[in-house]
Amino acid sequence: MKSTVLILLITTLFYSPIVAQEDDKTWFDFWVGKWEGSWTESDGKIGRGTNTITRTLDNTVIQENFKVDEGTSKGYLGTSISVYNPQKKTWHQGYADNQGSYFNLIGERQGDRRIFRTEMIQRGEKRIFQRMVFYDITENTMVWDWESTQDGGKTWTLNWRINYKRIKS
Repeated sequence: MKSTVLILLITTLFYSPIVAQEDDKTWFDFWVGKWEGSWTESDGKIGRGTNTITRTLDNTVIQENFKVDEGTSKGYLGTSISVYNPQKKTWHQGYADNQGSYFNLIGERQGDRRIFRTEMIQRGEKRIFQRMVFYDITENTMVWDWESTQDGGKTWTLNWRINYKRIKS
């Protein structure tokens, strides 16, 4: 009995950090697949697009290709690569679009939410961050918000919400 308890204790002590490290690497696995997105535009109409997320480079990089198909931003294209850095134990994302925007983002997890956020920009008294937040994540649906703050994160403004549904293959 004592040896069984000792083996369980040793296994728990040595296995737990491995599970935690593996979990970090899988934070964004839910995202891989093909998605259709919809959102309410400022005029009340519905915008629509698709987002195809694949793994590349020996499955170490998540690559995104986003396209707006309907709405005021029809023709908008965006792409990103996201990678987990095992030395720093952090996720990183580079995002660019066909309108000349580029964002360098750091990944984090807050409970069930997965977040990519920009570094802080100081403009006078304003401490500005932008972030994308993935939440209400299920196998076939999720919500994605693009938010910004000018007070260092005390309050956030919703800039764009996309409701995603997985496209069955």
